[in-house]
This record gives sequence, C-alpha cells and structure tokens, in this order.
Amino acid sequence: MESLPVPRQAVLVVNAHSRKGQDLFREARQKLEAAGITLIAAHAIRDPSKLTQTVRKAIADGAPMVIVGGGDGSLSGAVDDLVGKDCVFALLPLGTANSFARTLGIPLDLDGAIDTIVTGRRRRIDLGVVNGDYFANCAAMGLSPLIGSSVPHNLKRYFGRFGYLLWAIWCLFRFRPFRLSVDDGREKRTIWASEARIANGTYHGGVELIENASVDNGVMVVQAVIGRSLFALFWDWFSRYLKLPSREAMTVEFRGPRLLIDTRPRQRISIDGEVTARTPAVVEVAKRAIDVVAPRP
Repeated sequence: MESLPVPRQAVLVVNAHSRKGQDLFREARQKLEAAGITLIAAHAIRDPSKLTQTVRKAIADGAPMVIVGGGDGSLSGAVDDLVGKDCVFALLPLGTANSFARTLGIPLDLDGAIDTIVTGRRRRIDLGVVNGDYFANCAAMGLSPLIGSSVPHNLKRYFGRFGYLLWAIWCLFRFRPFRLSVDDGREKRTIWASEARIANGTYHGGVELIENASVDNGVMVVQAVIGRSLFALFWDWFSRYLKLPSREAMTVEFRGPRLLIDTRPRQRISIDGEVTARTPAVVEVAKRAIDVVAPRP
C-alpha cells in the first residue's frame, strides 16, 4: 500500500553550531523553497540547547513536517517530541559522522538530501529507548562516550571525521574494558567487553558496524566487542570499515524488543553521540514510532 505523501509545507530548524550548519543554513533555505517546499518558518539555532524547544514549538503549532539540519545528536534530540504526533521528520545531515542519514540511505550532500525531501517517501520507523530516552540510531558504552564527552568541538568542526579519529586514538590509551551483563528475558550472560553498541540502525561513528540491525523490524541489537584487549576493539573497527571477511570474529550480539544491561564498573552511555545516560539501563524498542522522509527504493 502506498504511504501518505510527503508534506510540501515545513519548518526548518538548523543547528548553526554544528560543523556545517552556519555556512549552509541560508543555502538550504533557498534551495528548499526553490524545490517547492514552503517554509512556514526557518530557524538558525546557534545555541544547541534551544534546538529541541524550537522543534517542540513547531510541532505544537501544527507543522506538517519538521526539517532538522545538524549532526546525529541534534537529530536524536528532536525525535522525542515527534512520537505520537502527526508530523513528518526530515533531515539534512550536517554533522561529522551522519550515522542516522547513512542508515536511512539519505545522501550526505545538501543537494542530495534536499532531493530526498522533495522526491522521497514517508517511512514509518522504530526508535530505540534507553531508560525512557528515545534515540534514532545508535547508543554506545565504552570508548564512544569517552570520546563524545571530551572531544574538542573545534577539532570536529575543522577536521571532521579525521579529527574525530585522532581523538579516538588518544582516548584509546586512557580507556579500560568492563564487565557487561545482558538479560534478554530468557537468559542472562556476562562477558568482558571493550565496547557495546545499542543499535536501532546499522551505522555508528559513520561506519557500518551493526549490519543486521534495522530501523523497522521491532528489534534492538546489543553488539559487544568481547574480551579485554584494546587491540580487539581497534581491529573490529578496522575490519568493519574495510568489510573484511573476519569482521564478525570479535563481537557477540544480543537481540530482542527489551534488554536489561548492567556493567561493572558503571558506564556512561552516549546516545547518538551525546552522553546522556548511565548503566544500569533498560533498552527497549518503540515500534513504528515516527514518520521520516527516506529515499524511494
């Protein structure tokens, strides 16, 4: 059955503090209107803490579609207010990793992302939930929160993914493995891990790490890099980036609609790049929670 059409009216909200946001806000506004999207309002948000309330107001005022431009943290912060609302979510990937856009197959260039909004389709997708907090794509424990909570913003802004990689290598030498327990309701397993990814989508950090995750199958995936060796963590990222045949050797996966997670010692959890939670955690899937604009098959 054909889905409802993508609205032609929208509110544009761009995180102008993101790596590309300030430079591309005016260009995005002009190109959206030239492509036939009527912008009810357009906001360049220079204080990231105000982005969520701007999106919330647009939804409350009855916007049929909200277009959010920014990185994964900005996009994830916007989805909470879309749950249960008759408002379509469209995105302009203006961040460093753009993992959510990659998961949905949205082009990472501005023209391609706008073309998706104009010619794409409405797609009903799941959201992940960690301790009651909705997220769009992927959460993580281990090295990722250490990087996310300490990486200098200007490093990401001026050097992009390469700068992020350099900081990750620096953090690698300060990081220690942890004991991870996962209870899927049938059994509880405890292992040593150097990283654990809580996945609704396939990409994390701009790399396709969780290949069998899906945003519309009603299942969450916890993928753990097993063991106490930091070399194993490095090799896992390297082999998955290059899609080597051995890329599954370092991980174990747990799947289900609801998973209970605990760690020793307690771990911070980065949710789509923003460190907002700690273990222990209840991980759930919110089935068919929001409508997004995605490319046509």
